[in-house]
Formats: sequence, structure tokens, C-alpha cells
Amino acid sequence: MMLHFREPAKLKTKRVIFEDAYAARDSATLENLKELSSKRKVIEDSINQNCYITEAIAREMSGGLTCPFQQDLRKLEQYLPLLENLVYHVDLLGSNHQIAWWTSELKIRWSSALGASSFFNLMGPKFYQIDNLHFELGMVLFLYGAILRERALEIVPSGWHYCFTSMSNNHEYFDCFATNYPHGIVDIVQSATLFREAAGVFLYLSQEVFPSLQPTLPAERPPEATSYMSTVMSLICLAEAQAVSIKKAEEKGTTAGLLAKLHYGVAEMLGEAIDVLYSANGQCKDISSCFMEFICSCKALHELSSQKYLAESLKDAGQVGIAIGILHDALINVKKKMPGEESHKSIFRKEVDVAADMLTKCERENEFVWQQKIASGDELPLPQGNKIVNAMPYRPKRWERELAFKI
Repeated sequence: MMLHFREPAKLKTKRVIFEDAYAARDSATLENLKELSSKRKVIEDSINQNCYITEAIAREMSGGLTCPFQQDLRKLEQYLPLLENLVYHVDLLGSNHQIAWWTSELKIRWSSALGASSFFNLMGPKFYQIDNLHFELGMVLFLYGAILRERALEIVPSGWHYCFTSMSNNHEYFDCFATNYPHGIVDIVQSATLFREAAGVFLYLSQEVFPSLQPTLPAERPPEATSYMSTVMSLICLAEAQAVSIKKAEEKGTTAGLLAKLHYGVAEMLGEAIDVLYSANGQCKDISSCFMEFICSCKALHELSSQKYLAESLKDAGQVGIAIGILHDALINVKKKMPGEESHKSIFRKEVDVAADMLTKCERENEFVWQQKIASGDELPLPQGNKIVNAMPYRPKRWERELAFKI
């Protein structure tokens, strides 16, 4: 069972018109700037939900793609090489004051989906303006990684994931899922690959894009524009890739002992994400509490799954007393980590009920058959985790077109 949090892909932006800001020296550069604005506008219309074209036209514009996630990925893949080329040429000019002024005239503005003020804002999303093309590149890549992650979840078997969000009202995307996979024929390997691709995008952001941007960022900035948040998202995507891989392992009849280690590997990655957040933010007051709850809840569920499989493995080996002790501790710990919102508690209750039923059966069997001492404390084995996934490297593409400006 997977929890899911859809907010990272809910970024919004304001209109940017490149040819109005930069003075082109020749017609070829002007056309390139206009193409940039055109490619960006289709992204703006989509994520700001200002696009009112029919499904048939959207499908034709995207080369036959029927799913909104795939359509948005195609739009971003057409915009990014053009943007990379502009960033490259602007960087060549260094700290030229004219270029800096023109860049400020773009008024690059993005909202945050993971900030503390992102939820329940009746006045609409807050926009952050940062006059730097690397900010634009970073936010577009963050959106690209987030939508790759959404697409990965979309092809996970229906009923195997649980949507963990306060605002899951995008019926178009849910309808797309039901339409494209009416018989539940899903490629789990493809889903894991997409999660790994998303992890690679976020890893690239944390290592190559945002570090150079940090010194120029104002104190008030979206968490998405930081290296630490990209690191966190990369770890979350890897954890989700492994969770999907575990599903494949379960279907193949993998041993309970190995499944316990795989689940605990997921919990370790999520624990690392939590550590990164607290290391960068102290009490995480600037981060959405729903986002924090999502990570902690996922970690708790995978810890519980790990302990259930470990108990099953020990019971099969005749160590029923230790199995009972593990299940007893697991239930005590997971009940302390119940999510706050009632709608999120149902998945926890279901998993807790399964573990509690398993504990009851073990206790009865031990009472009438084995009569072993119930292990506790230091007598219980320490959990061990295996990590079997890694990020797929993101390799940026740049359309190598000469750009000339009136400087």
C-alpha cells in the first residue's frame, strides 16, 4: 500500500514574455525569443488551469497523447532545451548590467506548493519573484520532476495506492487513470522507472542548478528553489520506486525476510528525507505540515510492513515468541504516529488491523502449541534495510542556437 501526496506538481506561475524584455540584435534571435514565450505560454495555461481547449485539440497538439500528465511532460520537454540555450548565452555575458536589467524585466514569478502558507490560502497562491534565469530553470525542472512522479503513480495498480492530499479534486487526471487502465493492466517496472527518472531530475537540481543560485536568493523564497528540497524530493521518489518494486517482489513470492528488509529500506530513505528537512529548517516552520505528515506517515507504514514480514519470517522459523514481541512493539509504535486528519487515518487503521490480527493468531498458537517466552526490549532483533533502487541520471538538452542581443 502506498500513500501519495500530489501537491508538489501544483506549482503556478505568471506570464513571461521574453521578446518584450530582451532586445534582439537580429531576426533569428527575435524568433527564438518569441518561440520561448510561446512554449512557456502553453505551460502557463496548463498549470494555471487557464486552458479551455477540447480534449481532441489537446490530444492533437501533443502528438496523440491522451493523458494530461503526458501532455504536460511533452510541453516541458519542448520548452526546456530553448530555456537552457537562453541561460547558456546569458551566462556567457557574465554580470552585464544591461542583461541583468532585461532579466529583471521578465518578472519571473512562481508560487510554492510545499511552503507553510501554500494550503488554505483564501487569497490565492503567493508568488515569489526572483530575477534570475536559473530560478526559472530550477522551477521548471522541479515541475518536470513532480509531473514525472505523478505519471509514475498514475500507472501503479488502481486500489494499491492511497491519495494523501487535502486538495485531490483534479477529476480530469483521475478520469484519465480510469480510462487508460480499465482492466488494471499496469507495467509496475515502468512506474518504478519513472520514479527513478524523477529522482534523477531532483538530484540534478540539488547538485547542479540550485547550489549556484543560493547566494543570490532573497530570504523570502519558495522551498522548491532550494537544494535541500530537491534532495528531499529525490529521496521520496526513490522510496516510492522501491515501494513499487516491492509490489513486484510480493507478486513473485519473495521470502518474508527479504520483503522485511526492502520495506525497511524504504523507511530508511524517508527517514533520511526527514533528517534533511530538519537539518535545513530546524523546526520546519516554513514547510507545509501536510507534507511533513505525509513523509512521516509513509515512513511509519513501511516500518510496520517491515516488522510484519519480519515477524512472519521468524514465526516460520519457529521463533514465535520473538515474532509476538516484534508485532507487539510495532503496534504500540505505529499507533503513536497516526495522521492528524480523519481521512488519512483509514489506511493506518486498515494496516494496524492486519498486524493486530496477525498478533492475535500468533499469541493463540503460542499459548496452545509453542509456549515460548515473549521477547521484549534488547531481546528483539534490530531491523535491517536493503536499498535496491537508484536515481536515473538526468541529462539536460540544449538547442544550440546563436542568440545576439543589442548590448
